[in-house]
Amino acid sequence: MRKQGDRLVDRLIHRSVLRRWRRLADFAGSLDLARLRLYRAHALALRRNLDRVIHLAEHRLAMPIIGSNAMSRPMGTDWSWRPMLWKGPIPVPGLSSVQNKAMICDGTTVFHDCRRSELTVRQVRNTRATDLAPFGLRMDVFRFDGSFLSLVLELPDDAVEGLRMTHLIQLDAVVEMEKPLEIFARLNIKHGPNVEQVVRELPLHEAEVKVEFDLAYTKLNEKRVERIWVDLIFEGPEMNQVILRDLTFSRRPRAEL
Repeated sequence: MRKQGDRLVDRLIHRSVLRRWRRLADFAGSLDLARLRLYRAHALALRRNLDRVIHLAEHRLAMPIIGSNAMSRPMGTDWSWRPMLWKGPIPVPGLSSVQNKAMICDGTTVFHDCRRSELTVRQVRNTRATDLAPFGLRMDVFRFDGSFLSLVLELPDDAVEGLRMTHLIQLDAVVEMEKPLEIFARLNIKHGPNVEQVVRELPLHEAEVKVEFDLAYTKLNEKRVERIWVDLIFEGPEMNQVILRDLTFSRRPRAEL
């Protein structure tokens, strides 16, 4: 009963405040300047807090919902993952003049060899009806005097558990660009002192941007797998804006022939 009473009091107060400001708005044109100046100060203080509430509410209530892990999973998938950068808000949403080995968030790092960095990165909120990931990553590249630019993603420990040479690892992406460029994905698997690498070019001209890494063509030592990471390599990124709206990984056993 107490909670219902509190809600009733809140509604009554809210209606009273609305009536008060509605009357002030109706008679503001006839108020003397001293009173008008006072009410303006009150209105500005109120508006600042209202704007904060509206901004936070729109951010949290926008679709897709923050923390959503909805994604397309191929049949037979035994592991899938979306990096945190695309799943939830990160502590520092944007960086400018990004330096080599700059960590955007835990598990996501930028590498380049520019003498002078004119690269900015920012986490953006996805709001389109087709978006499954709550967030995306925008990279703005201006003058680029280096020879390489890559985004390194460290896969979690459970990606290693039970990994076999019979597995296919799939990367799915949603990519937007101002102008065409090439993006390569390089899968790296550390097993003992060795690192197996498989490189695939993302088919950016196709409706579904996805690549598969078939571990059957590697010399993987299944008993000594330690970690997995993926390099996204951007070729010719100068004077371009690239938005990675979504990025997901999945793993499934290859069909027996």
